[in-house]
Amino acid sequence: MSRQFSLAGLLRLRQIQQDQAATGLARARSRSSSVRAREASARRQLTATDEEISSSASLRAVAAARSASHSMLADLQSLARIAETDEAAAREEFIAARTRSVGLEKLQDRHHAEVNTAELRAEQSVLDEISSTIWHRDEQQVRS
Repeated sequence: MSRQFSLAGLLRLRQIQQDQAATGLARARSRSSSVRAREASARRQLTATDEEISSSASLRAVAAARSASHSMLADLQSLARIAETDEAAAREEFIAARTRSVGLEKLQDRHHAEVNTAELRAEQSVLDEISSTIWHRDEQQVRS
């Protein structure tokens, strides 16, 4: 039995792909979290306007600011949906990459177990041979 796992190169490739997918997922989660935080901040700012309106000019300014804030909030909500979609795609890519490498990892574990078993059998065979040789030698010495 070959001591080297014959699919080791493919397993390394799959693990690199899994690491890259994990990195992509982490980036997507970070972007999604950042957009959600900006959206929450915009919502807080929108609700925290308790300015006193003293003239029609200030009323128009407040209305314009609220309109701009609503527009920004709509943009942030759109970005949040895009970020969540990207995150879901990255999660699926990571799961697929993990699935591809798990099967090879199990094969590698089985290969190592079989190699270990073969080594133990060979060692036991040598020990049995040594024991048998010593026993025969001792038996011949007793007869002499």
